[in-house]
Amino acid sequence: MPGDFVRFEVTRPKDGVALITMARPEKLNAMDQTWFRELRELMDGLGHGDGVRAAVLTGSGRAFSTGGDIDMFHDLAGDVAKVRPHLRLVYDAFHAVERCAVPVVAAVGGLAFGGGTELALACDIVLAGASARFAFKEPTVGLTPGYGVVRGPDVMGRHWTRYLALTGRVVDAERAERAGLVQEVHPDESLLDAALDLAAEIAANPPLAVRVGKAFVNRDTGGGFNESVEAVALLFGTAEHREAVRAFRAARGR
Repeated sequence: MPGDFVRFEVTRPKDGVALITMARPEKLNAMDQTWFRELRELMDGLGHGDGVRAAVLTGSGRAFSTGGDIDMFHDLAGDVAKVRPHLRLVYDAFHAVERCAVPVVAAVGGLAFGGGTELALACDIVLAGASARFAFKEPTVGLTPGYGVVRGPDVMGRHWTRYLALTGRVVDAERAERAGLVQEVHPDESLLDAALDLAAEIAANPPLAVRVGKAFVNRDTGGGFNESVEAVALLFGTAEHREAVRAFRAARGR
C-alpha cells in the first residue's frame, strides 16, 4: 500500500499498530490529487486481513499538512466543471478516514492548515504536539473549508467552526484542545510515541467492539456534503478566488 506521498508501515506488529506518514515535507505535506487518491486507497484497505487494529497518521518534517496545494488551486480556478469531481475526491479521501475499519489517531506536529485541519477532523482521536497550529486558511483565498464547515460543528460545535472558518485565524494546540479538536497535547519530542501508545491501547481491546464503537459514533456523518460541493465549486469560479491565488503565487515567485 505504499505510495509516493503517503507511506505505510506496521511499526508495532505485535500490537497491531500501523504508522501512516504524509511524506511530502518539501511542500509541507501539501495535498494534491495524487495524495488524495493514495490516502483513500490506503484507508479503504486498512484493517482487512493485514493484522492492523489501529493506526497513527502523522506528517513528515515541520508540518502535519498545510492543506491543498496552491498550484492545484491555480489549475482549478475558474473551471467549475473540473472542481466538482476534485471536491468529491477530497471528500472521499476524508470519508475514507472516517469509514476506515480501524481507529485512526492523528499525531499533529507543526502546521495543520486548511485541509490539514480538516484531516484532523476526520480522524477518530487527535493528539497534538506543543508546536501544532491549526487554521482554516480557505477564506484568505476566497474559499470556505467545504469538509470543515460540515464536519466541524460535529466535533467543535458551531461557534468554534464559525470562528475558524470565517476568520482564517491560527490557533495553537492548547486552544484547539479547549475547542474539542484535540484530545491531548504533548511535547513535540514525545508526540509520536504517545500516539503509538494510545493506538496500541485501543488495539489491545477486543477488535469487534472497537469497530462497532467507531461505526456507531460515525453513523450519521454523511449529510451536507453534496450541498458543500456545489457551494465551494461556485467559489472556485469567482474573480476573488482567482486573484487571491494569483497574489499568493506571485508572493512565492511563481
